[in-house]
Amino acid sequence: MPKQGEKLMGIRTRSILIMGILGILAITAIGFTSYQLSVKNALDEAKVKSKIILNYAMATKKYMKTVQRPLVKELIESDRFYPELMSGFVTARGTFEIFKKSSPQYTFKQATIDPLNPSNQADAEEIAFIDHFAKNPDKKSSEGIITKNGSDVFYFAKPIKVNSAGCLNCHGDPYDAPKDQVEIYGTESGYNWKLGDTVAAFIVYIPTADAIAAAKNLSYTLMSIGAGGIFLVLLILWFFLERSIVSPIVELAQRTNDFSLGEDLDTPITNKSKNEIGILAHAIERLRISLVKLLK
Repeated sequence: MPKQGEKLMGIRTRSILIMGILGILAITAIGFTSYQLSVKNALDEAKVKSKIILNYAMATKKYMKTVQRPLVKELIESDRFYPELMSGFVTARGTFEIFKKSSPQYTFKQATIDPLNPSNQADAEEIAFIDHFAKNPDKKSSEGIITKNGSDVFYFAKPIKVNSAGCLNCHGDPYDAPKDQVEIYGTESGYNWKLGDTVAAFIVYIPTADAIAAAKNLSYTLMSIGAGGIFLVLLILWFFLERSIVSPIVELAQRTNDFSLGEDLDTPITNKSKNEIGILAHAIERLRISLVKLLK
Protein backbone atom coordinates (compact mmCIF):
# COMPACT_ATOMS: atom_id res chain seq x y z
CA MET A 1 0.00 0.00 0.00
CA PRO A 2 2.73 2.60 0.69
CA LYS A 3 3.90 2.10 -2.87
CA GLN A 4 0.49 3.12 -4.17
CA GLY A 5 0.49 6.17 -1.96
CA GLU A 6 3.95 7.10 -3.12
CA LYS A 7 2.86 6.78 -6.75
CA LEU A 8 -0.14 9.01 -6.19
CA MET A 9 1.99 11.57 -4.41
CA GLY A 10 4.34 11.41 -7.39
CA ILE A 11 1.46 12.28 -9.71
CA ARG A 12 0.63 15.30 -7.56
CA THR A 13 4.26 16.39 -7.41
CA ARG A 14 4.73 16.00 -11.14
CA SER A 15 1.57 18.03 -11.80
CA ILE A 16 2.78 20.86 -9.57
CA LEU A 17 6.25 20.65 -11.13
CA ILE A 18 4.88 20.91 -14.66
CA MET A 19 2.69 23.85 -13.71
CA GLY A 20 5.66 25.46 -11.97
CA ILE A 21 7.82 25.09 -15.07
CA LEU A 22 5.07 26.55 -17.24
CA GLY A 23 4.72 29.39 -14.74
CA ILE A 24 8.46 30.12 -14.86
CA LEU A 25 8.35 30.15 -18.66
CA ALA A 26 5.39 32.52 -18.57
CA ILE A 27 7.15 34.83 -16.10
CA THR A 28 10.29 34.83 -18.24
CA ALA A 29 8.27 35.63 -21.35
CA ILE A 30 6.48 38.46 -19.54
CA GLY A 31 9.77 39.90 -18.26
CA PHE A 32 11.51 39.67 -21.64
CA THR A 33 8.55 41.13 -23.52
CA SER A 34 8.11 43.99 -21.05
CA TYR A 35 11.83 44.76 -21.25
CA GLN A 36 11.80 44.82 -25.05
CA LEU A 37 8.68 46.99 -25.17
CA SER A 38 10.06 49.38 -22.54
CA VAL A 39 13.34 49.76 -24.44
CA LYS A 40 11.46 50.33 -27.70
CA ASN A 41 9.24 52.96 -26.08
CA ALA A 42 12.30 54.66 -24.57
CA LEU A 43 14.04 54.77 -27.96
CA ASP A 44 10.87 56.02 -29.66
CA GLU A 45 10.64 58.78 -27.05
CA ALA A 46 14.32 59.64 -27.56
CA LYS A 47 13.71 59.84 -31.30
CA VAL A 48 10.77 62.21 -30.86
CA LYS A 49 12.76 64.45 -28.51
CA SER A 50 15.79 64.50 -30.79
CA LYS A 51 13.63 65.42 -33.76
CA ILE A 52 12.13 68.32 -31.84
CA ILE A 53 15.56 69.61 -30.82
CA LEU A 54 17.00 69.16 -34.31
CA ASN A 55 14.03 70.75 -36.04
CA TYR A 56 14.28 73.72 -33.69
CA ALA A 57 17.98 74.10 -34.51
CA MET A 58 17.25 73.89 -38.24
CA ALA A 59 14.46 76.46 -37.87
CA THR A 60 16.84 78.80 -36.01
CA LYS A 61 19.42 78.43 -38.78
CA LYS A 62 16.82 79.06 -41.48
CA TYR A 63 15.45 82.13 -39.71
CA MET A 64 18.95 83.55 -39.43
CA LYS A 65 19.62 82.92 -43.12
CA THR A 66 16.34 84.19 -44.55
CA VAL A 67 15.34 86.97 -42.16
CA GLN A 68 18.03 88.21 -39.82
CA ARG A 69 21.14 88.11 -42.00
CA PRO A 70 19.62 90.13 -44.91
CA LEU A 71 18.60 92.84 -42.46
CA VAL A 72 22.06 92.89 -40.84
CA LYS A 73 23.73 93.17 -44.24
CA GLU A 74 21.72 96.31 -44.96
CA LEU A 75 23.14 97.91 -41.82
CA ILE A 76 26.83 97.02 -42.05
CA GLU A 77 29.59 97.14 -44.63
CA SER A 78 29.75 94.27 -47.09
CA ASP A 79 33.11 93.06 -45.78
CA ARG A 80 32.07 92.92 -42.17
CA PHE A 81 31.17 89.64 -40.49
CA TYR A 82 29.68 89.09 -37.05
CA PRO A 83 29.14 85.33 -36.47
CA GLU A 84 26.56 85.80 -33.72
CA LEU A 85 24.45 87.98 -36.03
CA MET A 86 25.13 86.48 -39.45
CA SER A 87 25.93 82.76 -39.09
CA GLY A 88 23.07 80.33 -38.90
CA PHE A 89 25.41 77.64 -37.55
CA VAL A 90 26.67 79.88 -34.74
CA THR A 91 23.15 80.99 -33.84
CA ALA A 92 21.85 77.41 -33.75
CA ARG A 93 24.74 76.28 -31.56
CA GLY A 94 24.49 79.31 -29.26
CA THR A 95 20.74 78.83 -28.81
CA PHE A 96 21.29 75.21 -27.89
CA GLU A 97 23.99 76.07 -25.35
CA ILE A 98 21.40 78.18 -23.51
CA PHE A 99 18.89 75.34 -23.76
CA LYS A 100 21.48 72.85 -22.49
CA LYS A 101 21.76 74.68 -19.17
CA SER A 102 18.27 73.51 -18.28
CA SER A 103 18.52 70.15 -20.09
CA PRO A 104 22.14 68.99 -19.76
CA GLN A 105 21.35 65.41 -20.78
CA TYR A 106 21.03 66.42 -24.43
CA THR A 107 23.94 67.09 -26.78
CA PHE A 108 23.69 68.92 -30.09
CA LYS A 109 26.53 69.17 -32.56
CA GLN A 110 27.06 70.58 -35.99
CA ALA A 111 29.60 67.93 -36.98
CA THR A 112 31.66 69.16 -39.94
CA ILE A 113 34.44 67.43 -41.83
CA ASP A 114 36.30 70.68 -42.53
CA PRO A 115 34.89 73.35 -40.17
CA LEU A 116 35.70 76.99 -39.64
CA ASN A 117 35.24 76.57 -35.90
CA PRO A 118 37.40 73.73 -34.49
CA SER A 119 34.68 72.86 -31.96
CA ASN A 120 32.58 71.62 -34.87
CA GLN A 121 35.19 69.09 -36.01
CA ALA A 122 33.53 65.73 -36.69
CA ASP A 123 34.97 62.66 -35.01
CA ALA A 124 35.48 59.33 -36.81
CA GLU A 125 31.89 58.14 -36.25
CA GLU A 126 30.42 61.47 -37.33
CA ILE A 127 32.58 61.49 -40.46
CA ALA A 128 31.13 58.06 -41.24
CA PHE A 129 27.60 59.51 -40.87
CA ILE A 130 28.41 62.38 -43.22
CA ASP A 131 30.04 60.03 -45.72
CA HIS A 132 26.95 57.82 -45.60
CA PHE A 133 24.74 60.84 -46.38
CA ALA A 134 27.05 61.84 -49.23
CA LYS A 135 26.84 58.35 -50.76
CA ASN A 136 23.07 58.26 -50.28
CA PRO A 137 21.85 61.72 -51.33
CA ASP A 138 18.18 60.76 -51.00
CA LYS A 139 18.59 59.85 -47.33
CA LYS A 140 17.11 62.59 -45.16
CA SER A 141 18.12 61.36 -41.71
CA SER A 142 19.88 58.65 -39.76
CA GLU A 143 19.34 57.25 -36.27
CA GLY A 144 20.54 54.48 -34.00
CA ILE A 145 22.50 53.51 -30.89
CA ILE A 146 26.24 54.12 -30.62
CA THR A 147 28.76 54.19 -27.79
CA LYS A 148 30.36 57.53 -26.94
CA ASN A 149 32.69 58.07 -23.99
CA GLY A 150 31.90 54.58 -22.73
CA SER A 151 28.11 55.04 -22.66
CA ASP A 152 25.37 54.08 -25.08
CA VAL A 153 23.57 57.03 -26.64
CA PHE A 154 20.77 57.42 -29.15
CA TYR A 155 21.64 59.67 -32.06
CA PHE A 156 19.54 61.37 -34.69
CA ALA A 157 21.31 63.09 -37.57
CA LYS A 158 20.41 65.17 -40.62
CA PRO A 159 22.79 66.05 -43.45
CA ILE A 160 23.94 69.59 -44.23
CA LYS A 161 24.53 70.23 -47.93
CA VAL A 162 25.87 73.20 -49.84
CA ASN A 163 22.59 74.04 -51.53
CA SER A 164 23.24 77.61 -52.67
CA ALA A 165 26.00 79.82 -53.95
CA GLY A 166 25.46 82.04 -50.90
CA CYS A 167 27.13 79.38 -48.73
CA LEU A 168 30.28 79.76 -50.84
CA ASN A 169 30.56 83.45 -49.98
CA CYS A 170 31.92 82.31 -46.61
CA HIS A 171 33.08 78.77 -47.43
CA GLY A 172 34.40 79.06 -50.96
CA ASP A 173 37.74 80.70 -51.73
CA PRO A 174 39.18 82.07 -48.43
CA TYR A 175 40.39 85.17 -50.26
CA ASP A 176 36.79 86.00 -51.17
CA ALA A 177 35.52 85.52 -47.61
CA PRO A 178 34.67 88.48 -45.35
CA LYS A 179 37.74 90.00 -43.71
CA ASP A 180 36.31 89.64 -40.22
CA GLN A 181 35.72 85.95 -40.79
CA VAL A 182 39.29 85.41 -41.94
CA GLU A 183 40.58 87.28 -38.91
CA ILE A 184 38.47 85.16 -36.56
CA TYR A 185 38.90 81.73 -38.12
CA GLY A 186 41.93 82.04 -40.40
CA THR A 187 42.22 80.47 -43.85
CA GLU A 188 43.33 76.93 -43.06
CA SER A 189 39.96 75.16 -42.79
CA GLY A 190 36.31 75.66 -43.57
CA TYR A 191 36.86 76.70 -47.18
CA ASN A 192 36.80 75.36 -50.72
CA TRP A 193 33.42 73.75 -50.29
CA LYS A 194 31.66 72.79 -53.51
CA LEU A 195 28.06 73.32 -54.50
CA GLY A 196 26.06 70.14 -53.83
CA ASP A 197 28.59 68.66 -51.40
CA THR A 198 27.46 67.10 -48.12
CA VAL A 199 29.86 68.81 -45.75
CA ALA A 200 28.35 68.32 -42.28
CA ALA A 201 25.51 66.93 -40.23
CA PHE A 202 23.35 68.22 -37.43
CA ILE A 203 23.37 65.52 -34.74
CA VAL A 204 21.49 65.21 -31.45
CA TYR A 205 22.72 62.74 -28.84
CA ILE A 206 20.50 61.47 -26.03
CA PRO A 207 21.86 59.07 -23.37
CA THR A 208 19.96 55.78 -23.05
CA ALA A 209 21.42 54.41 -19.80
CA ASP A 210 18.60 55.75 -17.59
CA ALA A 211 15.93 54.54 -20.01
CA ILE A 212 17.47 51.06 -20.21
CA ALA A 213 17.78 50.91 -16.42
CA ALA A 214 14.12 51.92 -16.06
CA ALA A 215 13.15 49.20 -18.57
CA LYS A 216 15.08 46.61 -16.55
CA ASN A 217 13.46 47.73 -13.31
CA LEU A 218 10.02 47.52 -14.89
CA SER A 219 10.68 44.02 -16.22
CA TYR A 220 12.01 42.91 -12.81
CA THR A 221 8.94 44.35 -11.11
CA LEU A 222 6.59 42.57 -13.48
CA MET A 223 8.52 39.32 -13.06
CA SER A 224 8.35 39.65 -9.27
CA ILE A 225 4.62 40.28 -9.35
CA GLY A 226 4.18 37.40 -11.78
CA ALA A 227 6.29 35.08 -9.62
CA GLY A 228 4.22 35.96 -6.57
CA GLY A 229 1.01 35.33 -8.49
CA ILE A 230 2.27 31.99 -9.85
CA PHE A 231 3.37 30.89 -6.37
CA LEU A 232 -0.05 31.74 -4.96
CA VAL A 233 -1.79 29.85 -7.77
CA LEU A 234 0.45 26.81 -7.28
CA LEU A 235 -0.24 26.88 -3.53
CA ILE A 236 -3.98 26.94 -4.15
CA LEU A 237 -3.65 24.13 -6.69
CA TRP A 238 -1.61 22.11 -4.23
CA PHE A 239 -4.33 22.30 -1.59
CA PHE A 240 -7.02 21.65 -4.19
CA LEU A 241 -5.26 18.55 -5.51
CA GLU A 242 -4.58 17.31 -2.00
CA ARG A 243 -8.14 17.82 -0.77
CA SER A 244 -10.22 17.02 -3.84
CA ILE A 245 -8.18 14.48 -5.79
CA VAL A 246 -5.16 12.94 -4.11
CA SER A 247 -6.63 12.21 -0.65
CA PRO A 248 -9.86 10.65 -2.00
CA ILE A 249 -7.90 8.48 -4.44
CA VAL A 250 -5.48 7.40 -1.70
CA GLU A 251 -8.46 6.47 0.51
CA LEU A 252 -10.12 4.50 -2.31
CA ALA A 253 -6.86 2.73 -3.07
CA GLN A 254 -6.51 1.79 0.62
CA ARG A 255 -10.06 0.46 0.76
CA THR A 256 -9.60 -1.52 -2.44
CA ASN A 257 -6.43 -3.04 -1.05
CA ASP A 258 -8.30 -3.96 2.16
CA PHE A 259 -11.10 -5.57 0.15
CA SER A 260 -8.55 -7.69 -1.73
CA LEU A 261 -7.40 -9.02 1.66
CA GLY A 262 -10.95 -9.56 2.89
CA GLU A 263 -10.65 -6.78 5.46
CA ASP A 264 -12.97 -3.93 6.47
CA LEU A 265 -15.78 -5.22 4.24
CA ASP A 266 -18.50 -4.08 6.63
CA THR A 267 -17.61 -0.37 6.43
CA PRO A 268 -19.33 1.30 3.45
CA ILE A 269 -17.60 3.86 1.23
CA THR A 270 -19.20 7.23 1.90
CA ASN A 271 -17.70 9.35 -0.92
CA LYS A 272 -20.71 11.00 -2.60
CA SER A 273 -18.85 13.22 -5.07
CA LYS A 274 -20.54 13.90 -8.42
CA ASN A 275 -17.32 13.80 -10.41
CA GLU A 276 -15.17 10.94 -11.76
CA ILE A 277 -13.86 10.16 -8.26
CA GLY A 278 -17.44 9.78 -7.06
CA ILE A 279 -18.14 7.37 -9.92
CA LEU A 280 -15.05 5.37 -8.97
CA ALA A 281 -16.11 5.35 -5.32
CA HIS A 282 -19.60 4.13 -6.28
CA ALA A 283 -18.09 1.32 -8.37
CA ILE A 284 -15.80 0.22 -5.52
CA GLU A 285 -18.77 0.34 -3.14
CA ARG A 286 -20.70 -2.01 -5.46
CA LEU A 287 -17.62 -4.24 -5.45
CA ARG A 288 -17.64 -4.25 -1.62
CA ILE A 289 -21.31 -5.20 -1.54
CA SER A 290 -20.72 -7.95 -4.08
CA LEU A 291 -17.84 -9.32 -2.04
CA VAL A 292 -19.94 -9.29 1.13
CA LYS A 293 -22.74 -11.17 -0.61
CA LEU A 294 -20.27 -13.60 -2.13
CA LEU A 295 -18.63 -14.35 1.21
CA LYS A 296 -22.01 -14.86 2.85
